[in-house]
Amino acid sequence: MSDEARQAKFQIGQVVKHRFFPFRGVIFDVDPEFANSEEWWLSIPQSIRPAKEQPYYHLLAENEETEYVAYVSEQNLVPDDSGEPIRHPQVSEIFSGMDNGIYQPRNNASH
Repeated sequence: MSDEARQAKFQIGQVVKHRFFPFRGVIFDVDPEFANSEEWWLSIPQSIRPAKEQPYYHLLAENEETEYVAYVSEQNLVPDDSGEPIRHPQVSEIFSGMDNGIYQPRNNASH
């Protein structure tokens, strides 16, 4: 695969929401392709099971009831342009704050 085919559509610090399920989150890591267990992948209903050959994102996620970590395929994410902050308690551990709607990683030397 070329590097271009592996280019992630979303970036670390970006706020996204799930295309089908009512949750949103901030991306804190990206896998260039599926890197979870086969058991996890097979637990997704076949009708909505995403392809493995695409970027997968680790999110500090939240829904109306709770906060958690989610692992989501690129095809199932859309940008969240609400501007609302993520309330997940780990956001402040990983990110220093928000700039133009993008959370800035704490270890980012360019800021």
